[in-house]
Amino acid sequence: MLLFNSSLLCSSSSPTTVTLSPPKSPTSKPLILRTPCFILRHYFQQPLPCSPLFAKTTLTQQHVYPDPIPEFAEYETRKFKVELLQKLSEDVDDFGDELDAVVDVCVQIFSKFLHKEYGGPGTLLVTPFTDMLVALKKKKLPGAPLAARASLLWAQNYVDEDWKIWNSKLK
Repeated sequence: MLLFNSSLLCSSSSPTTVTLSPPKSPTSKPLILRTPCFILRHYFQQPLPCSPLFAKTTLTQQHVYPDPIPEFAEYETRKFKVELLQKLSEDVDDFGDELDAVVDVCVQIFSKFLHKEYGGPGTLLVTPFTDMLVALKKKKLPGAPLAARASLLWAQNYVDEDWKIWNSKLK
């Protein structure tokens, strides 16, 4: 926090005496209005973008996530397929004979994401699940919103935890 001396920011460095009302008793003192001073606070945790230090600080503060692990991606894809098929089979009326085709589309997109982009907790994106919705609608398969939502909820509940367990076994 920066504190500036009032003599630097104020027009007068001596206090000004102003009597607002006559004293009520001989012992009361007149009110004094003092020239205000400013307290400036620094609210930015990082340098401003115009600062020459900005580029250096942002480059050193980037977090690098590990590369995807193909073995983990294969394991998680199999688990996802089994559990999504089980979850969606509860809604047979919504999917009819197309249940396997819906699950296959979701599994293919999820597997591609795990193999190419997922690098651990903090890297689970919504993109593959919106891709599932779009692909299912494009192929005119039934229950697209239900399947995409179930896939997203499953991934939010299991993928990061499974990653942590997988990597704890490697140590």
